[in-house]
Amino acid sequence: MKATVNDSCIGCGLCCGSCPEVFSMGDDGVAHGSDVPDSVLEAAQSARDECPVSAISIE
Repeated sequence: MKATVNDSCIGCGLCCGSCPEVFSMGDDGVAHGSDVPDSVLEAAQSARDECPVSAISIE
């Protein structure tokens, strides 16, 4: 599975704090996703669900 962050991201960093194995802040001031290992899938899904602007998708 892969996590992606769309253009709605406001750079709050909540996802990076919730699941740093998948999400990171870029030099552009917004979050970026990556592959989601099975071991952190639940944390990545929580980060998606808690995103204040619903910018995260996991597929």
